[in-house]
Amino acid sequence: MSLTADRIRSKRDRGPSSILPPAGAARDLAMAQLANSVGDGAFIVTSALFFTRVVGLSTAEVGLGLTVAWLIGFLTGVPLGNLADRKGARGVAVALALTTAVSVGSFLFVRSFPLFLVAAITYASSQTGLTAARQALLAGLVQPAERTRIRAFLQSTVNGGLAVGAALGGIALRFDTSAAYLTVFAIDAVSFLIAARLIHRVPPVAVSTRVKGEPRLAVLRDRPYAVLALLNAIMLLFMPLLSLVAPLWIVSHTDAPNWVVASLLIVNTVGVTLCQVRIAKRVTDLHTATRSVRYAGVAMLAACGVFAISAAKMSAATAAVVLVLAATLLTLGEMKLASGAWEISFGLAPADKQGQYQGFFGTGPAIARMLGPALLTTVILGWGPIGWIVVGALFLGTSCATGPAVRWAARTRAVQPLPAKENAA
Repeated sequence: MSLTADRIRSKRDRGPSSILPPAGAARDLAMAQLANSVGDGAFIVTSALFFTRVVGLSTAEVGLGLTVAWLIGFLTGVPLGNLADRKGARGVAVALALTTAVSVGSFLFVRSFPLFLVAAITYASSQTGLTAARQALLAGLVQPAERTRIRAFLQSTVNGGLAVGAALGGIALRFDTSAAYLTVFAIDAVSFLIAARLIHRVPPVAVSTRVKGEPRLAVLRDRPYAVLALLNAIMLLFMPLLSLVAPLWIVSHTDAPNWVVASLLIVNTVGVTLCQVRIAKRVTDLHTATRSVRYAGVAMLAACGVFAISAAKMSAATAAVVLVLAATLLTLGEMKLASGAWEISFGLAPADKQGQYQGFFGTGPAIARMLGPALLTTVILGWGPIGWIVVGALFLGTSCATGPAVRWAARTRAVQPLPAKENAA
């Protein structure tokens, strides 16, 4: 089933300023994303203190548990995405939203490391599978030409929800009591119950059957798509760059006041919420998608150059302005990358295997979160401004490699190839 032309036209009539998609299936998916992103925002802000102060774990246990959990979550993305293809994306998404709610709710009662590990693994696996199932559901409900734009609406909604959730988490941090942290985790669990209900409201999509002799997980044998997923994972190193490395850089290498750390996150969240839909409108096919990714590499290189400049001797006010500019450029790069990556991941995936393909492409954030912190802190905090330039060059080189990789992938399947002029990319 697809969104009707009337709904698409109604979206256009609403104008580009709206951050919500048209009424119907896309609106329900967006509201489901909003519900659980509010919970996630509160979870992200408070989880470290909750696990140490309420659950009673050491920081080493928390780090080990979450690393193991996300590693297993990384491995389960493709099988759960394949399950969505075979059993129905809506039903699997609802089930995984419910298991996420249960896993978050269990943190309210867990008080030992083994039980924490079980709950964390369930949480990470459910979250990874839920992302793949929702992407498959979106692919089945939305016309191909509209997928990237509707996905942009969902991303804007997510960022708005994360901002609200982070504010709730900040209130809990202000009180700094067990009751406050428990309340936040209860809100997170309820948010996934609400998300499950909203997902259940959308129409079901057709299930696919495996052709005899066909590999069960075909995406694992699709080398061009695997290369594109790897390139995307490299580009996604901007995530720990903004959330971890930049704050450490500000404190240790610049004259800017510490409050600038929060301003960078505000610039990023507000920017994506307000501008992602506008930027995604320019991406309509593989040609414009590769161009968008290439622009992302240029913006990220510029951002890294500005971060490098921030280490120079300057007033605190000037340093703050420079860092906000760097965050703005990095946010622009994020939005350009996301728009192109969505189109590439949808456009090169077989229609009957969107779940497993989205599950595979969606491993990029997990890879970036697992490998990025150690790599980026070593290069940037260890090498200083030169480290920023090296990382920026990595972004630019990876973005330029995306065009040839997309053309390679397009030649191996029934999709329209990129124009010849892209060969110069």
